[in-house]
Amino acid sequence: MRITERKYLDTYKRVIGIEIPKLIKDFDFSENRGEFEYLTKSSAVYSSNIEGNSIDLNSYMNYEMNKEKFKIGKEIEEIEALIEAYEFAQNNKLNEKNLLNCHKIFSDTLLIRSKRGKYRIEQVGVFGKSGLAYMAVEPEFVEKEMKVFFQDLNELIKTELSEIEVFYFASLIHLRFAHIHPFRDGNGRAARLIEKWFITEKLSHEFWEIPSEEYYKNNQARYYETINLGVNFYELNYDRCIGFLEMLPNCLK
Repeated sequence: MRITERKYLDTYKRVIGIEIPKLIKDFDFSENRGEFEYLTKSSAVYSSNIEGNSIDLNSYMNYEMNKEKFKIGKEIEEIEALIEAYEFAQNNKLNEKNLLNCHKIFSDTLLIRSKRGKYRIEQVGVFGKSGLAYMAVEPEFVEKEMKVFFQDLNELIKTELSEIEVFYFASLIHLRFAHIHPFRDGNGRAARLIEKWFITEKLSHEFWEIPSEEYYKNNQARYYETINLGVNFYELNYDRCIGFLEMLPNCLK
């Protein structure tokens, strides 16, 4: 599947897309939801929580206010590295070089230096409670897949899109990136970051404030259920993708 695929757009519009312009219009972009810096930290905390980080937003913000009273552990460092990656993305264009740099920044506590900001050269799978849930594409094909991915992404960035189309393609980008699984670790964090990064490229900088990571964390079972479209890269059935695509607009409600 290519991230420029419009096959599911009509169904998407019927299911939820038609609501998106009103959801955007009604969404509170004021400081009532918190200052921009706070919302960036919130995004990083929730995205880390999805991957098993146990530091909740309240605990992290209390650490921020009283750093001298807390012992800095790996989980705090992990969140701070992801915050730094979000801040880099907020000040740079979305392209392959900058995404790889974001991964280099936030994977500081996840991977050895030689693996940061680089595509994997190992076979990887996604494991759940009952064992292997998904086997990603072989490492020798990762660069080829990512070349096509970024060719399509650049095309989407250059193409004039409606608000409905922006959200539709943002979710497809998230989904396809997660399925390629191009890194040794940090793929989920990167997929959620690139989804929001694309939206801000197409609409405006203020869309960094939407609580997509929080919504995915609060609906984590649904998130994992709908992202799972097959047991391996070659048996993915994107005809079942609407369940995942409708999650992103719901974060605006």
